[in-house]
Amino acid sequence: MVRRTDTRQRMLDTAADLFQTQGYHATGLTQLTTAGGAPKGSLYFHFPGGKEQLAAEAVRLSGERTGALLEAILNDAPDPATAIDRAVDALAGFLTGSDFQRGCPLATVALDAAGTSEPIREACMDGYASWHEVLRVYLAAQGLSPDRADELATIVLAALEGGLLLARTRRDLAPLRAVAIHLHTTLDREFT
Repeated sequence: MVRRTDTRQRMLDTAADLFQTQGYHATGLTQLTTAGGAPKGSLYFHFPGGKEQLAAEAVRLSGERTGALLEAILNDAPDPATAIDRAVDALAGFLTGSDFQRGCPLATVALDAAGTSEPIREACMDGYASWHEVLRVYLAAQGLSPDRADELATIVLAALEGGLLLARTRRDLAPLRAVAIHLHTTLDREFT
């Protein structure tokens, strides 16, 4: 017998994957339940707010998982340049491992649905804010002033997101690698 929480978690995991690869509007209810191995009625049982609630929760889950990965990468790196290299390597691995189908777990949904759904917009905003905070805390711990750490965290996050989007669109890691080189230059100026 499958426990209720197993079905709910399976649906969240499936939705996170489908929304990341296809976007919100291209992912249908039947596809969500079929891929999640759940009866159609179970969507509304577990997510009374329907597809929108499922999407917002799936985006939050993806944001948390990515934030935890980013934090682990940063905490394990001996210096900021190595941290950037390892983060870029992880992002590149997601792209190539999925034949360029999986980029940022938030971007596809943010571009697709954040303009029309407040719960989805808030989930995307919270995910990005948590990643920004991980970067800000790391950079402050490296010796930057709070204001400069905040500013540089925004630059790093925006550069990585842009590089990831271009790499996925071009099906080529060169934009992501170019971002890493540029961030090295920026970080060298900050920490030398």
